[in-house]
Amino acid sequence: MAFVTRFAPSPTGPLHLGHAYSALLAHDMARAAGGLFLLRMEDTDLERCRPEHDARILDDLRWLGVDWDGLILRQATRLDYYNKRLEALVSKGLLYPCSCTRSDIRSALAAPQEGVAFHIYPGTCRGRAMATRQAGDALRLDLRKALELHPDVQFEENGPRHTGVHLIDSDMARQMIGDVVLSRKGEDIVAYFLAAAIDDADQGVTHVIRGEDLFEFTPVQVILQRLLGLPTPIYHHHRLIRDANGKRLAKRDDARAISKFRAEGATPADVRRMVGLSA
Repeated sequence: MAFVTRFAPSPTGPLHLGHAYSALLAHDMARAAGGLFLLRMEDTDLERCRPEHDARILDDLRWLGVDWDGLILRQATRLDYYNKRLEALVSKGLLYPCSCTRSDIRSALAAPQEGVAFHIYPGTCRGRAMATRQAGDALRLDLRKALELHPDVQFEENGPRHTGVHLIDSDMARQMIGDVVLSRKGEDIVAYFLAAAIDDADQGVTHVIRGEDLFEFTPVQVILQRLLGLPTPIYHHHRLIRDANGKRLAKRDDARAISKFRAEGATPADVRRMVGLSA
């Protein structure tokens, strides 16, 4: 099987050491396997994503020695396409409109972060017909119905902490995941889970290499892959780069931004050593 992986940052701020590690690791693994390394901008958050962040990310990656194959995929150009794919789930009766708290819905659409659990939706709007959907309503996945269609969903993981085949337990999924938001009408926003699942399939990604903070959220994408008839890649969730207090680095950690190290005279080899990779 060909080896195809990707690095998929969100252009909402500068790359930091954690991003560098993820990009370099995926790039190294792809090149060692004679495979492809793709670049994707997960820029569906139109309020926070900025062209200057996009340009800085590309500049930092090139400086690090990361080169990519083919064109850059930008999710913001595919919003209509994602919405069309949602229609397949609507036709199966797997989605329902939700008019619950706007802030909760918007936060549920973003890529998850370490230590932030799913907001387990109590099902307030479950049972509403699609014909009742109004501007501002979200679309939620009826997880119970989804798991009734595909009760035996599993994925393979070869990362250092979770190696093995993971069967998604239906009861546990309902308790820990619930009815996730997939889109919000009127704002052209689609959930990270949905867009990433579709893009990985369309780009032919065979191996998803990303931080271990996303491991707990993988079942959502795998369920969506099964519902949409998409292949499930092999997952590799790697260790996180943390600060002196053991906290995961975030976009706001400008003190660890790649651009700061560059300005101070660091070399790409220095950055590789900082994140524990051989130069």
